[in-house]
Amino acid sequence: MVSGPNLNETSIVSGGYGGSGDGLIPTGSGRHPSHSATPAGPGDEVARGIAGEKFDIVKKWGINTYKCTKQLLSERFGRGSRTVDLELELQIELLRETKRKYESVLQLGRALTAHLYSLLQTQHALGDAFADLSQKSPELQEEFGYNAETQKLLCKNGETLLGAVNFFVSSINTLVTKTMEDTLMTVKQYEAARLEYDAYRTDLEELSLGPRDAGMRGRLESAQASFQAHRDKYEKLRGDVAIKLKFLEENKIKVMHKQLLLFHNAVSAYFAGNQKQLEQTLQQFNIKLRPPGAEKPSWLEEQ
Repeated sequence: MVSGPNLNETSIVSGGYGGSGDGLIPTGSGRHPSHSATPAGPGDEVARGIAGEKFDIVKKWGINTYKCTKQLLSERFGRGSRTVDLELELQIELLRETKRKYESVLQLGRALTAHLYSLLQTQHALGDAFADLSQKSPELQEEFGYNAETQKLLCKNGETLLGAVNFFVSSINTLVTKTMEDTLMTVKQYEAARLEYDAYRTDLEELSLGPRDAGMRGRLESAQASFQAHRDKYEKLRGDVAIKLKFLEENKIKVMHKQLLLFHNAVSAYFAGNQKQLEQTLQQFNIKLRPPGAEKPSWLEEQ
């Protein structure tokens, strides 16, 4: 592998105008009066110190970016090696696949709530129409009357089912957009640390193959220190990811066990016309419904 330019050498940092080359500042003409140099005050020294710190930060960032870009390209073109934790990589890929599937369930759950809400509005309007016709059609008063009562009962059961479905959707949304996303953010930090670790490892390996003169020994020690720092960062984040994946799996099982039981019981009771079981299901999971005058499709209030 061809090693990149040495960004730590003085030639990269120094400019071309302060040397003794071609004499960019005329000194022998005598056309301008000379002035004695003004001593630098405390403010100038502070400004130079701040500028120097900013320059060092930009320099380190540039070196790090160069090394990581070089490592990334080497990996993509098959010329460089990368550190792989097979078990952890498999768990991360499984998490990403699980998140995609749960996002699909979340989308379908939201669609279901929208359809249920639309159905409730239609049933409510139909019940009102039947009730109105029962008052104005004496010959069909009884028939219109019990149909109006049926629609009202369906509306009440539908509101209860919608409350349960909204609770289900809200819990899935929290699991996907907060819990899983938080773990994936740590995974991204881990993957960035892995790339940096391999970049500095490769740099150290290349320097180790070079000549062992006095200057090279200093660079080698510096590379060794940088490599160790990035290795420690990589190991820490790898441990963090492993812990978060473990807790996420435990939390996912706990949440989904509760939510799937809720969903099953509520849907089964609704289509069986069992109003009592529907109400018991909401009480079991501590779900409260909003008053009938609520405008939005969600009657859900979580305790």
